[in-house]
Amino acid sequence: MAKIKSIEYYLPEKTVTNADLSVRFPDWSIEKIVQKTGISERRIAAADEFASDLAVKAAEKIFENSPVKRENIDFLLYCTQSPDYLLPTTACTLQQRLDLPLSIGALDYNLGCSGYVYGLALAKGLIDTGIAKNILLIMAETYSKYIHPQDKGNLTLFGDAASASIIAAGEDEGLDIDQFVFGTDGSGAQSLIVRNGGMVNFAAEGQDIFNENGFVSNDDYLFMNGADIFNFTSRAVPALISDLLNKHQLKIDDIDHFVFHQANKYMLNTIRKKIGIPEEKFLLYMETCGNTVSSTIPIVLHEFIKQNKFKPGDKILLAGFGVGLSLAGTILNYQ
Repeated sequence: MAKIKSIEYYLPEKTVTNADLSVRFPDWSIEKIVQKTGISERRIAAADEFASDLAVKAAEKIFENSPVKRENIDFLLYCTQSPDYLLPTTACTLQQRLDLPLSIGALDYNLGCSGYVYGLALAKGLIDTGIAKNILLIMAETYSKYIHPQDKGNLTLFGDAASASIIAAGEDEGLDIDQFVFGTDGSGAQSLIVRNGGMVNFAAEGQDIFNENGFVSNDDYLFMNGADIFNFTSRAVPALISDLLNKHQLKIDDIDHFVFHQANKYMLNTIRKKIGIPEEKFLLYMETCGNTVSSTIPIVLHEFIKQNKFKPGDKILLAGFGVGLSLAGTILNYQ
C-alpha cells in the first residue's frame, strides 16, 4: 500500500503584500484584491533564487522531520514548469545537491496545478509494482519569474514555493492513496501559456502589448485567459468529482474533507457551490502564500495535519486542475 508518510514545504523570504501591489496599481485596492482572490500576501523568490533552490530547502526540512532518511530514498520525482535548464534534468542535479544515493531513479515531469495528484499516481505506480519503496516527491515553482511587472492580474495570484513529500510502502500510519481519475483538454493550451522559450519560438523576442485597460501580454511572459480557465474549471471539475466518487462507490457525504488546487477564493467557492460541498468540509490555505501552482495541495495537507484536522478513518478528496489544460483527482484515507 502506497502512503504519504510526511509533507513539508518552503516559502522564499521576500513577501509582497496587497498593500505593495495597491501602491503599484492604485485602481486595485487592498480590499478588492483580497475579495477577488482570498490572498493577502505572497512569497517571491529572489533574483538569484530558483525553483531548485526552493526544492532543496523543502527536501532538507523533510529529512529533518521524517523517519525516512535520505539514504533510504530510491526514487526522486520532481515536478516543475520552471526548470533550471532545458537540459539536463533538474532531478539529476538535485540528487547531487541532496546527497541522495547514486542508485536512485530520478526524473522531472512538467505539470502545473494538477502536478501533485499526478505525482501521487506516479509514486503509487512505482511502489505498487515493486520498483521503489521510498519516493521523494518534490513540487517547486517560481512562476514570479514568468510574470510581467505590469501584469497586475497574475501578480496578485501567484506565489513561489516548493513542497516535499515522502511516499512509501507500508501498513503503518499515513495517508493511503486510493484510485485516480484524470482529464486532459489540449484545445485549451493557449489559455495559460508562456509562448517563447521552448523550441517552437526559441529565438523569438516578445513585445509588450497594451490596451486602454493597461498591460495585455508579452510572449516572453506568462499569459492567462482568466475567463477561459474559469469556464474550464466550472465545467470540468464537477464532472471530475462525480467520476471520482463513482469510481470509489462513494457520495459527497462520505467525504470528510475536500482539498482542491488553491487557484483563488472566488473560483473555488463557485465550484464548491456548484458541486454541493459543505463549506466546513472545504479546506482553504492561500491567504499568506498565494497560488503556488503544484504546491498548493500539499501545503493545505501539511497545515491541516499540523492542526490535527484529520482523524483516523477520514477520507480526503484531492483535485488539481489548470494549465494544460489538465486535471486529476484521488482520495486519501487517513490512518
